[in-house]
Amino acid sequence: QVQLVESGGGLVQPGGSLRLSCAASVNIFSFYTMGWYRQAPGNERELVADITGGVTNYAESVKGRFTISRDNGKKLVYLQMNNLKPDDTAVYYCNLRYGQLDIWGQGAQVTVST
Repeated sequence: QVQLVESGGGLVQPGGSLRLSCAASVNIFSFYTMGWYRQAPGNERELVADITGGVTNYAESVKGRFTISRDNGKKLVYLQMNNLKPDDTAVYYCNLRYGQLDIWGQGAQVTVST
């Protein structure tokens, strides 16, 4: 059974930084698409960033502030978040997608507030 576990969430002031980590229970291959999504209260879940091999894709709202990366050998995916804004407050979910595989983590809360 494939499991994804997020960590690194928390409370941060506007302008601050956080790094989320996603640990997979199985080997992750370069051709797997690994993504970060987020869901704020009352909103639908939205894509933040994903990475397939070395190709990255970002939501317009986070371009230039967030960076997704992966370490396949360590079975880890990261989301470095800089210059955080209150609108970034949400539960952040890690996702693995390949063929019929569509796996979600349990989510990590990120709160940006004074």
